[in-house]
Amino acid sequence: MVFENIGNYGNHEQVIFCHDKDTGLKGIIAIHDTTLGPALGGTRMWNYATEEDALIDVLRLSEGMTYKAAAAGLNLGGGKAVIIGDPKKDKSEGLFRAFGMYINALNGRYITAEDVGTSEADMEQVYAETPWVTGIPKGLGGSGDPSPYTAHGVLMAIKASCKEKLGSENLNGVRVAVQGLGNVGSNLVKYLIEEGAKVIVADIDQERVQKMADEFGCESMDPNEIHSAECDVFAPCALGAIINDQTIPQLQCKIVAGGANNMLAETKHGEALREVGILYAPDFVANAGGLMNVFAELEGYSVERALERTSAVYNNMMNIFSLAKRDNCSTHDAAFKFATQRLNTLGRLKRKHQGSTSRPFTTLKEVYNR
Repeated sequence: MVFENIGNYGNHEQVIFCHDKDTGLKGIIAIHDTTLGPALGGTRMWNYATEEDALIDVLRLSEGMTYKAAAAGLNLGGGKAVIIGDPKKDKSEGLFRAFGMYINALNGRYITAEDVGTSEADMEQVYAETPWVTGIPKGLGGSGDPSPYTAHGVLMAIKASCKEKLGSENLNGVRVAVQGLGNVGSNLVKYLIEEGAKVIVADIDQERVQKMADEFGCESMDPNEIHSAECDVFAPCALGAIINDQTIPQLQCKIVAGGANNMLAETKHGEALREVGILYAPDFVANAGGLMNVFAELEGYSVERALERTSAVYNNMMNIFSLAKRDNCSTHDAAFKFATQRLNTLGRLKRKHQGSTSRPFTTLKEVYNR
């Protein structure tokens, strides 16, 4: 079953199972593709129902990171990691340092960062064992939590989508339903309110919902029903597969654009959205801002450079919309074509000149200052 799952979810280069009995570490690192550079993707900590669920999640997420980096024009490959456990109860220094040792053994093939259920503090503990980690605290020379930049990129995707579908990127008075108020979703709400949008929020954590209501006066809905809200934009910012056979007939939005990974339960749902007249902002283009931010960290970090990169999500999205119209296909298919073309072109060039410039690297700076 394990090998069947690996084969069914992308042609991965390497999958590493991490286990340390003493610290309780149960984790999986998936390296999908390193054609464009070392695989970079965050570490998610989640209380998965089964180990099989964790494996499927990391395989899907790592594949998505390959196309995210490719579509964003970054010289990075796709990877992801998951740790099985309750992030509110099961964290410890030993667990994250043990995990850091597994990352270090990969010698730069995989670079991690924080993700759902992990934080700057967790990455600092990973950093104690390996240099192959980004999103570490600013005091250690990192860029800190990348989620505000992910949210900024999503904002740019929403503005581009409104320009394409509604005729204007001005969000004043636009109704946006945000599902999920984690680090990305809550930051997105703040950006949207600043833009004058009318925001509806939902989360399984009612304290987060109340906080947004108290601070910004947001409306709220049941997290299991918010996808059916009457709105201009539905912005999923929780876990994936929210766009599926059951939810599509219930959508009452004009646009789907959010920060969640793998929003489509299946690729066919991109075409299904197109058929019902809903504009879809492909998730791996829309939520690339966090990746852009940590890439800026690798280049030599500045806030201005990070925001310059995340602002580029707007033009990237408009290019995808143009490609979809040109090829008469779904926006998901257009984004996939765009990313795949870059992977194939640069992969062919690297194979052609293999060995001419390659050498081992020992630090992140060496990777990006070659």
